[in-house]
Amino acid sequence: MGASFLIKKVLDEVGLKSERFDLQWASAAEAPRFVRLITDFTGEVRKLGPIGESEGLSKEELRQRLQVALELVEDRKVRMAFGNATKTMRKEGVFTQEHIDGLFADKMAKAIASGLEGAKIG
Repeated sequence: MGASFLIKKVLDEVGLKSERFDLQWASAAEAPRFVRLITDFTGEVRKLGPIGESEGLSKEELRQRLQVALELVEDRKVRMAFGNATKTMRKEGVFTQEHIDGLFADKMAKAIASGLEGAKIG
């Protein structure tokens, strides 16, 4: 759940549409639900169009933004903040999506901002 928050936050921060990512769970007994999730997500991505193009980016700008996103998720401070947020989540034992998103936003905001300092997003 926290990883989903991080990925969406990073996509937003580098100027890519976070709707391009979705993480849902379906058990083996939920085949119809799985089919619906994949069909809905595929339709959403089709509506968005090719990555970069629908954001109004050139191929070079897209490459730069993806590189910044990669560097951000590899950043030591971001990874440590993610680990600390995960520990807090487990300790608190509250696993609603709203609580987890708020916790991760709070714990990771400074690390993400720090990781973006000096980033070349054209």
